[in-house]
Amino acid sequence: MLAMFKNVFGSGFLVRTAHVVLTWIITLILFLYDTELRKQEETGQLLQPVLFVLLVLVSVLLYFAVSLMDPGFILTEDSDLQFTLGGTEEQQDMIPSSTKWLRQRRCGRCLLQQPMRSKHCQTCQHCVRRYDHHCPWIENCVGERNHRWFILYLALQLLVLLWGLRVAWTGLGHAPSWSPWLRSNGVLLAVCGLLAPLALVVLLLLGSHLYLVSMNATTWEFMSRHRISYLKHCGADQNPFDRGAARNLWGFFCQWGSVVWEQAYFREGSDPV
Repeated sequence: MLAMFKNVFGSGFLVRTAHVVLTWIITLILFLYDTELRKQEETGQLLQPVLFVLLVLVSVLLYFAVSLMDPGFILTEDSDLQFTLGGTEEQQDMIPSSTKWLRQRRCGRCLLQQPMRSKHCQTCQHCVRRYDHHCPWIENCVGERNHRWFILYLALQLLVLLWGLRVAWTGLGHAPSWSPWLRSNGVLLAVCGLLAPLALVVLLLLGSHLYLVSMNATTWEFMSRHRISYLKHCGADQNPFDRGAARNLWGFFCQWGSVVWEQAYFREGSDPV
């Protein structure tokens, strides 16, 4: 309970509050001005207005879920596994000498043993399993436990932004000249000017994450593979965790539980992939 309280009212409190307040202010504007949602509400056609509000509500709830949930923090360690000291986090050897004797590196900051594909987040001050990145938008890491929910949130948020952009566009009225037109449509133009770049950013984020997931790669691995011990010896187009796009997507979205990536990294009786 105390950990949840600190997480809610910690450094991300202002970010989360600003996100939620801005979301509902824009939603309110779309209903106050002469948009298609308001016209449908006034004529008793409530299906689309209610659906829009429900989508906004679900997107806000999913935002809080992703930003407050444990992304896969490593809080305990397996003392039976051998570890090594020294070197930077990326360069320190985490490749086992054989498939039967796994060796994990020890984090130089929190002093816990890190499974393969884990990384210490300097903002959260924890090591995270299958670390992807630290997202300032949700003020939380994206890792093994919340990555799929983060992508689901991006998809839903993109839908809400595009729908809101269309609704705002339908509310733009006509005027005999530019000056009165800008005065009467200024607020909706500001909404469009905000929603359009946000939708583009979310679209690019969603596309990049789906692309990396289809290759079974993380953002950290994609950006820093030349420094990561278990990837820097691989070719530019090689990924030891890639099982094909279909199996990668199925495993990511449909299979639950932690994966022992040390076992996936090696094929039994052969050299490292």
